[in-house]
Amino acid sequence: MTLFESIILAVIEGLTEFLPVSSTGHMIIASSLMGIADDPFTKTFTVAIQFGAILSVVVLYYKRFLQSITFYKKLWVAFMPAALLGFLLDDIIDMMLSNVLVVAFTLLAGGVVLVFIDSWIKGGEGKDAENVTYARALKIGMFQCIAMIPGVSRSAATIIGGMAAKLDRKTAAEFSFFLAVPTMFAATIYKVYSFAKTGIGVSPEQINLLLIGNLVGFVVAIFAIKSFIAFLTKYGFLYFGYYRIILGVLIIILSILGVDLQLV
Repeated sequence: MTLFESIILAVIEGLTEFLPVSSTGHMIIASSLMGIADDPFTKTFTVAIQFGAILSVVVLYYKRFLQSITFYKKLWVAFMPAALLGFLLDDIIDMMLSNVLVVAFTLLAGGVVLVFIDSWIKGGEGKDAENVTYARALKIGMFQCIAMIPGVSRSAATIIGGMAAKLDRKTAAEFSFFLAVPTMFAATIYKVYSFAKTGIGVSPEQINLLLIGNLVGFVVAIFAIKSFIAFLTKYGFLYFGYYRIILGVLIIILSILGVDLQLV
């Protein structure tokens, strides 16, 4: 992996991690088209640079993380369902990730859902993160389990879960960001640990790429989060739905043309 390739992947990570468009689908396309999808370091890189995205949430919403222990209890309730399911089904999830058609069709299906979701679920009563009760947190956590299927998008699943729990779009999106911190941190630690057990070393050059990737992802994620909240509040999910459908079709076309779209 070159410096340029690492920056491209970091920009994609920062832009897509918190949008309901599936960062996995974008990483598959980008790494495959750059010819680095088969590199073992690529998988480690795409997971490890999530730390930069995690940090962007903490920096932007630092006051939330300093409020009370109740805030962390609610995050824990929302985090546990996916944590348990992800641990139990890790091998199955990796197997689905290696099937590009699974990602493509979940992108398409999720796109259709986003096109109509604003008419299916109207504005909720919860207008602030304080309206996220334990029951609502658990419901959002159950929706996050759906994102175990590659291509679904963790952000899309949890935001829709928040709306289904009667939160308005902005509050649902913000709680999705907060929930990303423990979820992505746990996934990052687990994947890096799994990679370390393989005995494959990381060179000083690769460590530099990881540092740069996290920095780039951090800066881009801050921009993406701020822009997404404003866009979502004004326009809803319609355009994200259309985009997912286009991306899903693109992956299918590339697969038919013989492009090796593999991330694992």
